[in-house]
Amino acid sequence: MALRGATTCDSDTAEQVDARTSELIVEMLSRNGIEHEDLVSVLFTATDDLHSQFPATAARSLGLGDVPLICARELDIEGAMPRAIRVLMHFYTDRSRSELRHVYLGAAKALRDDLPE
Repeated sequence: MALRGATTCDSDTAEQVDARTSELIVEMLSRNGIEHEDLVSVLFTATDDLHSQFPATAARSLGLGDVPLICARELDIEGAMPRAIRVLMHFYTDRSRSELRHVYLGAAKALRDDLPE
């Protein structure tokens, strides 16, 4: 199964990228009852205006260093949300897609205002 999430940073600093990414990962795991051993892999993307830190660094600091992690650049689309970090988390579960709670924090909430909190 896969779970989506996104957040934004106020500024491009390593501390801000780490803090916002950590907050997002913890919330994704918590809201969905995902355990460490359920994780398969995590894909991070960041917009071109974030280059101070890899978002995966935050995941490693949370103890996910043994989970395959990869970072990539988000498409540079005119008018897109600035300083955004997106996550695609793959994991094992018996639950249905409709039971998953995708997580959008900060200004990224505007990306998916159709989703429940």
